[in-house]
Amino acid sequence: MSADRPFLGVLLMLAFCVLAPLGDSIAKLLGGAVALGLLLLVRFVLQAAILIPIVFRSGQNLRLPNGMLILTLLRTGLHIVGIGLMFTALRYLPLADALAIAFVMPFIMLLLGHFAMGEEVGLNRLIACLVGFFGTLLVIQPNFIEVGYPALYPLGVAMVFALFMMVTRKIARAMDPIKLQAVSGLQATMMLTPIILVWPDLQGAGLTGLDAATIWLLLALGVIGTLAHLFMTWSLRFAPASTLAPMQYLEIPFGTAIGWMIFSDLPNGLAAMGIFVTVAAGLYVILRERQLSRRPQDAPVAG
Repeated sequence: MSADRPFLGVLLMLAFCVLAPLGDSIAKLLGGAVALGLLLLVRFVLQAAILIPIVFRSGQNLRLPNGMLILTLLRTGLHIVGIGLMFTALRYLPLADALAIAFVMPFIMLLLGHFAMGEEVGLNRLIACLVGFFGTLLVIQPNFIEVGYPALYPLGVAMVFALFMMVTRKIARAMDPIKLQAVSGLQATMMLTPIILVWPDLQGAGLTGLDAATIWLLLALGVIGTLAHLFMTWSLRFAPASTLAPMQYLEIPFGTAIGWMIFSDLPNGLAAMGIFVTVAAGLYVILRERQLSRRPQDAPVAG
């Protein structure tokens, strides 16, 4: 049974934690040369091109279950907005700082679950959320002084992806995750194409105005982004989410290393402290969730 291979699941999640910031670094490299709309379109076209054949080879089709069309369209729209905000943020911020600010998402999800869905959240986890937000502010502050309001874009990324994850939860039980990603790539392509045609500034000079190196980087962006999410999806088949969730914070040190090697960017003292506080608070929330999930259903919740 696949769930009995946790080491493979950990390796796949580790691959995701390397590939995801590597894809972001390519988006940062391309940000000054390629219009945002073209970046997004190529990203999702390649996602569809890679995953649709995998779906058909597995004996499935792209037909959606009853009642899933609106939810999948909403999820795809959130995915486009979230990636678009991240790509825009990377034009202004160091890679590690943008990732660290965006990792406020688990706290937003916890609060949304509490206030919007009535989920039980104890005082300890609420305090951890406040501490995590404080750490995020420490990362934002020096960046806001340097670049202004674009330093807030990763907060938008976190909010959008928190909603994205909540919608995904509602869909996940009804659809295979790879099929869902394939459908999302196809839907995003259909959404973005007419927008770019109507709004030429989002396309820029198009592919014909780009040199060969830039086109290869664009292709790498789409392939790496798709593979990263495939590895994350597959990792959950071999290891429990409670084991893998803390590992996602490895994106930040990997992002820091990649940002230093490619852009010579390192967080300053205040931002580094904020990253540490945010990661510590996030890991506490994840570990607390794991402890509570193991308790009997009628046990009191204190955390």
